[in-house]
Amino acid sequence: MLIAFSITPLGVGESVGDLVADAVRVVRDSGLPNRTDAMFTTIEGEWDEVMAVVKQAVDVVAAQAPRVSVVLKADIRPGVTDALTAKVAHVEDRLAQG
Repeated sequence: MLIAFSITPLGVGESVGDLVADAVRVVRDSGLPNRTDAMFTTIEGEWDEVMAVVKQAVDVVAAQAPRVSVVLKADIRPGVTDALTAKVAHVEDRLAQG
């Protein structure tokens, strides 16, 4: 499965980049395939392992912020692997065809 999520610390002022970096560090340390862009971090794996990483990332931020907002979107396709790169590669191939 793929999970795209964003974590926003609330009540800590305007600059939240350091806390977001702490959450992304949890994801990267998990060893699961992942990608971070300006809006979301996407992680790939089995349900329990992916959700455990999301929870750990939220917990790291919650330890430093009085409130945390989480947005999560999931793509659940049993038996599919490498969707993190394959989905993007498919679109890029289509674009290259004109």
